Amino acid sequence: MPSTLPDGDLAPASGELPASALAGLGTRPLGFYVHVPFCTVRCGYCDFNTYTALELGPSVAAGGHPGASRQTYAEAAIAEVRLARRVLGDADVPVSTVFFGGGTPTLLPSRDLVAIVGAIRDEFGLAADAEVTTEANPDSVTPASLAELAAGGFTRVSFGMQSAVPHVLAVLDRTHDPAGVPLAVAAARDAGIAQVSLDLIYGTPGESREDWTRSLDAALACAPDHVSAYSLIVEDGTALARRVRRGELPMPDEDDVADKYAMADEALRAAGLEWYEVSNWSTSAQTRCRHNVLYWTGADWWGVGPGAHSHVGGTRWWNVKHPVAYADRIAAGASPAAAREVLTPADRQVERILLELRLSTGLPLSALPEPSLVAGPVEAGLAYVDPAPDGPRLKLTDPGRLLADGVVRDLLP
Repeated sequence: MPSTLPDGDLAPASGELPASALAGLGTRPLGFYVHVPFCTVRCGYCDFNTYTALELGPSVAAGGHPGASRQTYAEAAIAEVRLARRVLGDADVPVSTVFFGGGTPTLLPSRDLVAIVGAIRDEFGLAADAEVTTEANPDSVTPASLAELAAGGFTRVSFGMQSAVPHVLAVLDRTHDPAGVPLAVAAARDAGIAQVSLDLIYGTPGESREDWTRSLDAALACAPDHVSAYSLIVEDGTALARRVRRGELPMPDEDDVADKYAMADEALRAAGLEWYEVSNWSTSAQTRCRHNVLYWTGADWWGVGPGAHSHVGGTRWWNVKHPVAYADRIAAGASPAAAREVLTPADRQVERILLELRLSTGLPLSALPEPSLVAGPVEAGLAYVDPAPDGPRLKLTDPGRLLADGVVRDLLP
């Protein structure tokens, strides 16, 4: 698979965390990310840790390895949730958010996804207003499966729409019919799922401005509560990168991508969705993706599944990547963690600047190593200082959102 894991120190088989990680447990929100690594096909642009049936081999019934089976995956995930309870101890830490990503989580039966949420509830408890999300392809759900998810506690679904234009979807190797998106959204609403989000991609080779407008219009016609819009990144090792290298497709043009971001922002704002993170818009503060906000603000989360990353109290770790290796470790009663790192105060400061600056709420000037460094981005019109009641904050201007990474570099000594 193209995805790689970072270097780090060997993680203990017990999963035990340093005392420093557990010291503040419960003072920060806790979330769970559940990685479901299965896909029906591999999209050419994707470098996530995902596998098709052909890549994983035969099913268990046909003599395949149980670790590579959708049928047994929920059991392994639930076992890791129980491991998390043992590692984190007896502290009363209700879970604020649960997010199923992938892959395509809804390739698992809804009852399996509900069972994993049930295990988290049993071991930790869910906050009264817990946000429980699953990603889904529009063609991977039915009214019945959505109803089962809603009854099992899911409050949010994020559909991978990507585009409303067939030739753009074809370049991305997406197989769903764009006409199915509004049907899936309506089914989710009818099932009682409170919030619906749509994911879009812009800058695909061959996508015209008219194509992008068509996709935005189609997305807004569904009246979503939330929209994520990401520029296409040509990742090394993917089929898309190989096509670009061979000259079959052009590399996305930076100016075109910037124009399409501005088009998205204008259209979404006109429809009543405001940006709260550079690539994310919502109808209100209540419909923001709270799980992602948890990441961006340095809270705690446990990542379940092969290749999943976790962070608790400044210690970050990541699981073994392949589903077979993951299942083997779980079956042996060992932690699936491959390696970990304890972040230094300087590491955490850099990450805070990198992530919080991307939020509409901005970054406290007190979080900067040298507050005077804001002068450059402010003079360039990329940021401004907001004299907020809780202290001055640096916030990106609209042009600054397009150059957020550059602004971050300017803020680091």
